Amino acid sequence: MSDFLNTLTPDAGPDGASDVPRADGASAWRRSDAKGVVTLWLDCPDTGTNVISETVLRELDGLLDTLGGAKALVIRSAKRSGFAAGADIDGFADIGRDAALDLIRQGHAVLDRLAGLEVPTIAVIHGNTLGGGLELALACDRRIGIDGVKAGFPEVQLGLHPGLGGTFRLTRLIDPIEAMQAMLTGKPIHDRKAKKLGLVDALVPERHVDAAVEAAIRGDLPARETGLKASAMRLSPARSLAATRMRQEAEKSAPRRHYPAPYALIDLWHDHGGDADAMQKAEIESFATLLDSATAQALIRVFFLRRTLKSGASGASGIGHVHVIGAGAMGAEIAAWSALRGKRVTLEDVKLEPLGKAVKRAAKIYEKRHLSGIDARDALDRMMPDPDGLGRARADLVIEAAPERTEMKEKIYSGLVNTMKPDAILATNTSSLWLETLFDAAPDPARFAGLHFFNPVSRMPLVELVSHEGVAAETLDRLAAFVGELDRLPVRVRDYPGFLVNRVLAPYMLEAMLMLDEGMDKERLDRAALAFGMPMGPVTLADQVGLDICLEVARSLGRGLERPVAEVPDWLARKVEDGETGRKAGKGLYDYDKESPPETASGDDEDARIIDRLILPMCNAAVECLREGVVDDADRLDAAMIFGTGWAPFRGGPMHYARVRGDVPDTLRRLEEQHGPRFAPDPGWDRFA
Repeated sequence: MSDFLNTLTPDAGPDGASDVPRADGASAWRRSDAKGVVTLWLDCPDTGTNVISETVLRELDGLLDTLGGAKALVIRSAKRSGFAAGADIDGFADIGRDAALDLIRQGHAVLDRLAGLEVPTIAVIHGNTLGGGLELALACDRRIGIDGVKAGFPEVQLGLHPGLGGTFRLTRLIDPIEAMQAMLTGKPIHDRKAKKLGLVDALVPERHVDAAVEAAIRGDLPARETGLKASAMRLSPARSLAATRMRQEAEKSAPRRHYPAPYALIDLWHDHGGDADAMQKAEIESFATLLDSATAQALIRVFFLRRTLKSGASGASGIGHVHVIGAGAMGAEIAAWSALRGKRVTLEDVKLEPLGKAVKRAAKIYEKRHLSGIDARDALDRMMPDPDGLGRARADLVIEAAPERTEMKEKIYSGLVNTMKPDAILATNTSSLWLETLFDAAPDPARFAGLHFFNPVSRMPLVELVSHEGVAAETLDRLAAFVGELDRLPVRVRDYPGFLVNRVLAPYMLEAMLMLDEGMDKERLDRAALAFGMPMGPVTLADQVGLDICLEVARSLGRGLERPVAEVPDWLARKVEDGETGRKAGKGLYDYDKESPPETASGDDEDARIIDRLILPMCNAAVECLREGVVDDADRLDAAMIFGTGWAPFRGGPMHYARVRGDVPDTLRRLEEQHGPRFAPDPGWDRFA
């Protein structure tokens, strides 16, 4: 899931727009007039991010009545965070189809009116310009982008497609194949590509915006060119061929049976791409139908879950300098991401080679994040290799990312005593060791906690913030704020075997090991899980995590839990001893020189017997974690599993899935009779189901 809404601190917008007075009768718009040009500044109150709400559109409709003799209309944002992050999702929750139709038609009427104005209309866009915000900009005659702008339609991640004219306006404006790909993937179009495609007519720094606006009003911006391919795609045969290919590609990552939105969008363009009026009418109907679907409502719930976790990262951390001990894959990613987010970082390792690899890894991360050359250079400058560990004494936060061996971590902690600053925090990135076995060795247990990132840090948004009985509340609050400053999602959990995510996820992999031991085909197991909606089959996941890590987590759970877990077959330990630890070694449960794990599955692969054995133990473990108070509530648990593992988001998380399904405890009892006590329903089902 991408950041559909960035909840940033309210701040002054470009050119001090917050000093511009509110437009008469408007709460979400400011207005300035100069030399016959009216500029409307979108500035939603009490938030750092604009959203396109019913109020925004209704007020815009009224403001269009007041243009009088204006010679041009400019629409801008007064927020530093960007133009607009999209539609107001709160207005879409639990809304019926008829009410949705009325709401969408009203929005279309306003944007159609904007598009039909006789005076030139120019949208100046910067930062995040997404969803409904981009649709507002598309209704203008011209778009001027400010360097760094990101435009896109992430609606597909909510089980929807654009619904305020985006489908027909974008496919008419730019190469329709590029337009469809942007809408089907939900990926943003970055500034330079937006200019190349013609999505923006000019790309300028902020200081040149006024000149670009004047050029647009005079008609001096370059004329748009309609390419041969765009003209061909207005013909039904060409669209039909392209649409077929799009459906085939969509099926690989978003099966129709689980995610109807991409296919509804393809059908829209296939059926009506040559007729904008027909496509607009069909867009409205299709959007309302999707909004009423179980998939969309589940994915909208996921959006709210994300916002709930984000809200737990409020305040300022006071952490400017981060020292990371261990330049392996996790430590390198933590360091690179912290530097990208503006922190000063020192990275320590006993060997020089990992430090060199970490710098190269950081450069690749910044390239994938589309950082400009200057921004990438600045981030690399903030990340300093520190083989002598000099940063230990200066850091506000020390993150230990050493291998999962208690004695090694304790040795590191002993070296930090009388070295760290008095108010500095020590955090461990352990994924399998109990904090209660570590905190006595920490310089100050009150300023020691778990900060469990997920791999790769640059892509996985969740961070488990692990407490123990001796940690100070201030430490946890500062760490939560730090996670938010990294643009990551903190979930607070208490010290427990596997914490939360690994405790719930482990049965998925461990049961698969037993099923392999029973002689079941590994591809069959993976395909069944993929067909259910998991992002990765359990066998592939075990190889991805590393069989050595899986073995350690299994042993840790076996030692620490009252409930029995699936016993690890003897052959797994032998594989680890032989160095066959998974993908990182080139061989594990799959031999990667000879085999490729399945990445897709069909409905025929959705084997209920396999799915129940893999998925229901996760639901059972989730209830256990709620009963044990590992996490505060079921919503946070579902959010952690979705954002920490990619757990079938359209199913809403393990607890939501269990509630919708309704028969999980009874099915667990049948599995207990067949396979043993590890399937016994947790006592907490009566309270939490």
